[in-house]
Amino acid sequence: MVETFKGIITYLKNPDIEEDYNTDFNYRLRIFFHFLAICIGTSLLLTPIFGLIEASGLVNMEKHKVTELFKQFTNGTIFLIVAVIAPLFEELIFRAPLTLFKNPKSFKLIFYIFAIVFGLVHLSNYKLTTNIILLAPILVLPQIILGGYLGCIRIKFGLLWSIFLHGTYNAFFVLISFASELV
Repeated sequence: MVETFKGIITYLKNPDIEEDYNTDFNYRLRIFFHFLAICIGTSLLLTPIFGLIEASGLVNMEKHKVTELFKQFTNGTIFLIVAVIAPLFEELIFRAPLTLFKNPKSFKLIFYIFAIVFGLVHLSNYKLTTNIILLAPILVLPQIILGGYLGCIRIKFGLLWSIFLHGTYNAFFVLISFASELV
């Protein structure tokens, strides 16, 4: 997993359009699970920042749209929206077009733009206030980083892998939320 993480960091420093030509399914599945662990680990490392922001009174996380989603829909519907529908559409919008950019310089710029815009789109989960706007880079940092990870696996393995990674990542956190409701 350390090698996968180093590879991702190297890729994010200088993204390119080169796919991974090792098409062995077991190899790709192993790397997929490395990616998943890295995505989840990154989010968990960033989580305390959100606790501090909420504890300071700068942002009320109870007004987050995901919290509203949990109040309005059944667990099955939430799972379908968060783990299937949203990842499918977001990957089609933010990762599918990446391979259209063949020029190395424009690809690198587009890769970063798509990752940042993917993060910024998630600001729509908050009621926009001055604090939300000022804290936007921090509030969407997990999504921007995730956008980079998803872009990397999309280029290396293909669009279906990024859709599956995105859906599995979201499913993990939704299932954790469901489990916390039981306690």
